[in-house]
Amino acid sequence: MRKSVQMVLVLSVVGVVSGGALVGIYRYAQPRIEVNRERALRVAIFEVLPGAETHETIVKEGKTIYKGFDSSGRLIGYAFTGKGPGYQGTIEVMIGVDPELEKTTGIEILESVETPGLGAKITEKLFRDKFRGLVISPLVELIKSKSPEKPNQIQAITGATISSQAVVDILNKTIKEVRGILK
Repeated sequence: MRKSVQMVLVLSVVGVVSGGALVGIYRYAQPRIEVNRERALRVAIFEVLPGAETHETIVKEGKTIYKGFDSSGRLIGYAFTGKGPGYQGTIEVMIGVDPELEKTTGIEILESVETPGLGAKITEKLFRDKFRGLVISPLVELIKSKSPEKPNQIQAITGATISSQAVVDILNKTIKEVRGILK
């Protein structure tokens, strides 16, 4: 009996010390994580809006939208984030569109935990570049095993169709939502 009480006491102390250490590390790291996340967001805005020198943030209906302007103050386009489920977890995408909301100007993957070597290819430049100048009206279509024939089609990554489809679904859903807000 004495040995059992001693084991429970030791495990309890180890658990409390470990939990306290985790809380301390979290409190120390969380502000730095947020600063880095904000920095990545700012960089992504200018990546998806080529030619933009400055941006203005607007919040409408709970959605944050960034308006990008060139050096003369002319509107270059809009940037906004979209989230959705991927194959292994949540995918967050920064999407850039032209001022008329007719074509994409680019995408950046902000968060992804897709399968290394397959689904993770959605973060590569080769895949992201397919979204420059992509017609978004009607909806973007994902096609497999052949080259795109229409200006609103994009080819899936071989072996990562689910991740490719997830990006397209996020794009379509978010663009539809932003169109409703801006028009």
